[in-house]
Amino acid sequence: MKKLSFGKRLHSHLPVYWLGLLILIFSILSLMPIMAGMLTAFLVDSEPWKLRRHVPWMRHIYPTLIFFLGSLSLSILISLLLWFGILLPLGNISRAAKRVAKGDFSAWVEPCHSLRELKELTDNFNRMVQELGSIESLRNDFVTTISHEFKTPLAAIEGYATLLQDPSLSRSQEEEYVRIIIDSTRQLSSMAGNILLLSRLEQQEIVTNQSSFKLDEQIRQAILMLEPLWEKKCLDLDIDLPSVRYYSNPELLLQIWINLIQNAIKFTPPGGTLMVRMEVLSHEAVVSVADTGIGMDEEQQKRIFEKFYSRTSDPALGGNGLGLSITKRIVELLHGSIHVKSRPDEGSCFTVRLPMET
Repeated sequence: MKKLSFGKRLHSHLPVYWLGLLILIFSILSLMPIMAGMLTAFLVDSEPWKLRRHVPWMRHIYPTLIFFLGSLSLSILISLLLWFGILLPLGNISRAAKRVAKGDFSAWVEPCHSLRELKELTDNFNRMVQELGSIESLRNDFVTTISHEFKTPLAAIEGYATLLQDPSLSRSQEEEYVRIIIDSTRQLSSMAGNILLLSRLEQQEIVTNQSSFKLDEQIRQAILMLEPLWEKKCLDLDIDLPSVRYYSNPELLLQIWINLIQNAIKFTPPGGTLMVRMEVLSHEAVVSVADTGIGMDEEQQKRIFEKFYSRTSDPALGGNGLGLSITKRIVELLHGSIHVKSRPDEGSCFTVRLPMET
């Protein structure tokens, strides 16, 4: 995924006349205490104005002038504090919001240090823009990948359907072309179903339709459902599943075991071993699915849960790269965890930890 740069800082946006308007408002407000001071000076005829006794009007103007200058200085100071502490940050946020509204997710606002609320506002705004930028990049990557993944089976269907129109084809060639078209159609159907499932799971935050069931029996059911696959490869099964009841959504759990076991069978050569074991602890159930297949290096292990990632270029082993992404999302919904340990040519072991009901 492309990393976005948020280094573009926004400068002052509010018009300068706002500062003048603020100064004018505070200057007008300052006239009220000035008028009160003048009235007091005229009404109160007392010392200490001895130094201005020879200029009688000065005894009234002097305190008023001092009061005016003090009020004006205070007004300007308050105006500047409001300008730099509140109005400028709000103007920068307003300008950045306009850029974001136009689809520019590189906008970045200088953090404000004057008020805690404004600091939180600017920090949350920058975080929001960064998340929006990440989502936009993810959406673009997702659309690009979807287009590429759909293009291959569609091209195969179109190409072999065109070849079937040739009247000189033999019966065996027709059957081969039809088989390829059917396989490509199934691939498209599986991919579309997985995309819809993953999209629904990513929008889901609460697990519904929960019930109590025997977790060990469910895993055995998943193994039996995949019997044609492991029986075809003559795999040895090493199963150790102690009896335990679990409370969750059975359909989501079953999807986990089918994806992991099917993945292990796919990458295990004929005559290999498939191991499915479970350990029940006081606070969690630990299920491991291991194989003696081709294994993975460290780089593959880092990317194995990414959408559309395939660890092999072999068409016979490649899938649509969504099974493990779906598995990881389901495990996260159940507040569990999933990890993989593997070495090239030594097999892989996926471990799922699910919290027990308390």
